[in-house]
Amino acid sequence: MAVSNLLIRTTREDDWQAVRALRLEMLRDYPLAYGETLEHALGVDESGWRLRARRGETPGQTSVVAIEGERWVGHMGGYLPDAATGPLLVGVYVAPDRRGDDAGVSRALLEAVERWAAQFGSTLRLEVHEDNPRARRFYEKLGFSLTGRSREYELEPGGLELEMIKRLV
Repeated sequence: MAVSNLLIRTTREDDWQAVRALRLEMLRDYPLAYGETLEHALGVDESGWRLRARRGETPGQTSVVAIEGERWVGHMGGYLPDAATGPLLVGVYVAPDRRGDDAGVSRALLEAVERWAAQFGSTLRLEVHEDNPRARRFYEKLGFSLTGRSREYELEPGGLELEMIKRLV
């Protein structure tokens, strides 16, 4: 399905209700991917959601969404954990009916995050759970490769978060 009305933009504080709705959708779809439980997200108050929505306006962070008409169909975020490691891609989500589409929702989101990340370094990193092979294939298709580094996943069911990296052109 072609997307002629796809809008890619950063989030703003006044988007907080849509940010909340999309995050809850993300957690319901694949909770293992986000380092947060649905129960926790449901307990976040309005000020917390406003703070999350402001990430699109906060230096050293970004929060990019894909919007078709009135429907939010995707999200990617980024932040700088520290200057030494460079930018980290987080919160990657594309609505199930938009995954793998030829219209490129994921590519459009990633291009926006890459433009942001290029201000801070020559690479973009991410972490993906070892039990999420679909996501790993998706990231490889977008130019990421495994680094061989990993860390423990802090939520149930445990396991490892695998680091992937992409060189920015």
